[in-house]
Amino acid sequence: MNVINSLKQEIHSLMINDSAHDFDHIMRVFKNAQKICKKENANEKLVLSAVLLHDIVSYPKSDKRSKSSSIKCAEESKKILKKFNFTKEEVQIISDAIRDHSFSRNKIPITLEGKILQDADRLDAIGAIGIARVFAVGGSEKRPFYNVKDPFCKNRIPDDKIWTLDHFYRKLLKLESLMNTKSGKIEAKKRTKVLKGFLNELKKEIK
Repeated sequence: MNVINSLKQEIHSLMINDSAHDFDHIMRVFKNAQKICKKENANEKLVLSAVLLHDIVSYPKSDKRSKSSSIKCAEESKKILKKFNFTKEEVQIISDAIRDHSFSRNKIPITLEGKILQDADRLDAIGAIGIARVFAVGGSEKRPFYNVKDPFCKNRIPDDKIWTLDHFYRKLLKLESLMNTKSGKIEAKKRTKVLKGFLNELKKEIK
C-alpha cells in the first residue's frame, strides 16, 4: 500500500513534540490496528489511514479546546486525503472514524473501521505504555502524582485535571469494558491487569 507509506511521510512532519501523542504513539496504534484488522477482516487501507491521521491536531489536556481535538483532526484529515486521491466515500469513512474515536466524545463509531481505530488507540492508553503516557502528560501539565489524603479515589470523585493518578479511575480502568472488537477486548484485558498490578504495588509503597 504505497499510499500508506506516503501518508506516513506526510504525517511525520506534522506531529507535535508531545511524548504522549507523538509519531511513536501513532506507530504503536498502527501496529495495534494491523493486528486487529487481521482478526476482524477489515479494510486495512482505510483503518491505517485513519490511524495515521487521528492525532494530527492534539490540544493540551489543559486547553479548553482539548475535547474538540478529534473534530479538528477529522476536518484537517479531509484536506490531506484529497491530495492522495481517496474517493469521497473513503474520505467520509476515515474522517468519521477520526471524529468519533476519542474518549471525550463518548461515541461508539458506526463503522468497523471506526471501531478498530478506537480500540487500537485505547490499547495504547493502557498497559505498561499507558502508565508511561499518563505520567508523561501529568508531568507536562505539572500535576502532582496523587491526592495524599485519598490517592485511590475511595471516597471522592476522580479529578484527573488535578491529580495524575485519578486518570486511572476517570478513564483507564474503564477502557476494557468499552472495547468494540473481540481481539481488542482480549488485549485490553491483558493490559488492564498491568494497570491493576501497578496500582497494587503503589498502594504498598505509599502507605
